[in-house]
Amino acid sequence: MNIKEKLNYFTKIEKILWLSSFCLILFSSMWFGIDNYITLSASLIGTTSLIYIAKGNPFGHLLMVVFSILYAIVSFENRYYGEMITYLGMSAPMSVLSLVTWIKNPYGSKKSEVKIHSIKEKEIPIIFLLSIVVTFIFYYVLKFFGTANILPSTISVTTSFFALALSFRRTPYFALAYAANDIVLIVLWSMASFQNISYISVIVCFVVFLFNDTYSFINWKRMQKSQNTDNK
Repeated sequence: MNIKEKLNYFTKIEKILWLSSFCLILFSSMWFGIDNYITLSASLIGTTSLIYIAKGNPFGHLLMVVFSILYAIVSFENRYYGEMITYLGMSAPMSVLSLVTWIKNPYGSKKSEVKIHSIKEKEIPIIFLLSIVVTFIFYYVLKFFGTANILPSTISVTTSFFALALSFRRTPYFALAYAANDIVLIVLWSMASFQNISYISVIVCFVVFLFNDTYSFINWKRMQKSQNTDNK
């Protein structure tokens, strides 16, 4: 990829989306105050990772690993052990697996674009069954650690697993699962903001994520249509 291609890699819409997301996160952090820069770093790295993932670029998953570690630290500080365990024990490892899978399945000669997979019907009940098992196990783990707001924390585990599993399988519907997870996390951190107003910046972060994940689904469906047309 030469310099010109790098400059034109992102569309105008993607550049506006990323810049708007970046500015919103920075503004909310300054406006509501922030007691450490880990939260801010996690938010900025997270929104950047989503832009690359929306393009089907494996680099997005590398950034997601970094985000998972930073977000786990923020969750630990707020006693959201469910989020900490989910991101360290599930999101980070699954992001590594997705990174490897995406690298191994490029679309043709485009190393920066993954080959999109059409999920088979027989895979769906397996994912549902695994999500039930994971949710059941995590609920008791979270309960043991005295996790704050255990119900939304448990639901977050379920939606996260769906998103990670579908992302690993390279299907556009992973973005919808992430969008559902964003909504759960907006509720979760809204509860935390009653205790510490600086966490409103985290809420803004996941609102931004919601818009990015919605765009990811739209763009992945477009890429899927384009790839299917090229293969005919």
